[in-house]
Amino acid sequence: MYRSWIFLGAVYAAIGVGLGAFAAHALKNILSEYHQEVFDTANRYQFIHSFGLIIIGIIQYQLGYNLNISGWSFFFGIALFCGSLYVIALADIRWMGAITPIGGILFIVGWIWLAFQVYHGN
Repeated sequence: MYRSWIFLGAVYAAIGVGLGAFAAHALKNILSEYHQEVFDTANRYQFIHSFGLIIIGIIQYQLGYNLNISGWSFFFGIALFCGSLYVIALADIRWMGAITPIGGILFIVGWIWLAFQVYHGN
């Protein structure tokens, strides 16, 4: 499974680069300051957790820990947290903000599971 986490992290990172470039060039005069901040938050968290997925894959490969809960948490966390923020920023569909905390909780679960597995050496 470690290859899948590295692959998914790299894909999400590539998407993050594309979205960041799109926002910096095509949207810089279109989005309000608020919507630009929301977009930037989504992009930042996407990058952090994309690299988290890659790190999970490396740790899983090198140490053999079962980090699939962390991987799935980051994967779906990016989709829900970042995805909902992108929708809010681009389409101003504010009710999507109700989904954002679910993604945030998934990020927290992923980091806690990683810490637990490394601490216990499982």
